[in-house]
This record gives sequence, structure tokens and C-alpha cells, in this order.
Amino acid sequence: MTKHFLTLLDYSEKEIKHILELALKVKSGEVKEKLEDKTLAMMFEKPSTRTRVSFEVGMTQLGGHAIFLDMSTTQLGRGETIEDTVRTIERYCDVVMARVNKHADLEKMASVSKIPIINGLSERFHPCQTMADMLTVLEKKGKLEDLKVVFLGDCAFNMFNSTMIGFSKMWSNVVAVCPDKKEYTPNPELVENTRKYAKGSIKIEHDPVKGIREADVIHTDTWVSMGQEDADKRIKQLKPYQLNSKLLEHAKEDAIVMHCLPAHRGHEITDEVVDGPQSVVFDQAENRLHAQNAIMLYLLKNV
Repeated sequence: MTKHFLTLLDYSEKEIKHILELALKVKSGEVKEKLEDKTLAMMFEKPSTRTRVSFEVGMTQLGGHAIFLDMSTTQLGRGETIEDTVRTIERYCDVVMARVNKHADLEKMASVSKIPIINGLSERFHPCQTMADMLTVLEKKGKLEDLKVVFLGDCAFNMFNSTMIGFSKMWSNVVAVCPDKKEYTPNPELVENTRKYAKGSIKIEHDPVKGIREADVIHTDTWVSMGQEDADKRIKQLKPYQLNSKLLEHAKEDAIVMHCLPAHRGHEITDEVVDGPQSVVFDQAENRLHAQNAIMLYLLKNV
């Protein structure tokens, strides 16, 4: 049965730990396994910087080849089904990474594909980013267990979902710090489902000062995602959750600051924080490369 990488809900603590350990070895140059003669199809329905560059460079480093496909300029744009498209691509390529608007499309692809499908981002999950985030925390803190991981701001979308799933499975205690409004609060059904597998705790806090207190890791992300039209309203409602130097004082002195980028400076995070000594955002960005190389090796070579 083909193994896919759509959400960390599908991966056990043991599997996640193995991929993270593999990523550390890949980064250090210890892993010599390559993906010669392997081809990655990169399918994009949404704009990308880090995802495209890191996957393409990663496949090159591993000795393989990557093909960029703008989904709007393929036959998908003329009505071909996603299932027929992936059935065709699997005859040419060895693995697909897709960045899509609807997670359901990834599930359709995976349901018919004989080659691995990797989620490069959907509206529900962003597992490759979370693997890079956990790799970064492991490097900076030496562990994932018993850390307080705070996600600040909008906690009702893909980045919080994957952060909650991944870190809680690895014994971190995850806190969603967000406004007490449905549009910013984690999906209750997903929270309860995640708690079935979580080793650490999952909590929701609406007071930003209380929520960030004693945090080891503070993660934030853009308040206005691609396609959202109520930008001014969202920025006003989320303003108390801005990660600035004053709020950061309430976290532990050695807390690290994370942002998966792109950052909207002056909105969810300020210059002095994103460029400050506690920021690890560009280490995070680099680790997309190493984490994804490990994922591809795991899926294609069973390393």
C-alpha cells in the first residue's frame, strides 16, 4: 500500500521521531542515500516561495529531478479530473507534492495514486512546515518533550492544526492563544480527535499575556491568508495578539520565536522580534529543505 504524507494525523510518534532523526542526519551529511533517476512533480494551485524552492533544491541535492506544474495551465484548467491527472503523472514521476486550495483534492489524489502524494499546503494542514518547525525546536532546545509551545493569533487554520497535531504527538504541551471568536478558535472536532493521539496537553487561552507566560516556543503566522477578503477587520480583532517585545517579556527568557513566513511585519509580528536574538525564523525556513528531504527519502527509499 502506498504511503502518503497528507497530515501528521496519519503518522505515529515513532514515525515522526524517525523522520526528524533522519532529517538531522541529512542536514549533517551523514545520510548518503540518494534519489537518482527519481522525479518529483510539484503541482501548485497557490503561490509559493519556500515550498517550491526547498522541494526543487532538495530533489536536486538528492540526485533527482523536479518538475514545476502550475495547475491552472495543465488540463485541470480545462476540466480534467484531479484523479485522471494524477493517474497520468504517476506513469512519468515517482512522487507528487501538491499545494492546493482544498484538502479534499489531496485525498482524491491519494485515493487513486500508486506513488506518494505529499501535502505542500492545503487549507486544513501544512505538515511539511510543522516537521521543519519540530526539527528547529529539536536543534535549539535539544528536545520536544515537556515544552510549552504557544501558537499566537489565528488558531483556526492549517498552521495551528498541524502544529497542534505534530507537537502534541511528540509530548509538547500546545496552547492556542486566540480571540474568543469562532473564526479564530481551533476546530473543536479536530482538537478532540487530536487529543486521542496526543502525548502532551492541548489547551485554548484567550488572554495573550496569560497564554504566553512561561512559554518555551512562541509561534505565529499571518493574520490574513491568501484569498481572505476581510483583512481590515481581522487585523483590528487580532491586534492584541501581536508578537511584540512587550508581550515577549512574559515568556521564558530563553524562549524562541517562530514564524513560518511570509511575515507581515507590523501586523502579527514586529521588526524587533522577527529580527531579534530570540528569533529562529530563518533557521525554520532552511529546515524546510532538510525535513522535506527526509520525508522524500522515507517515502521513496524507506530509509
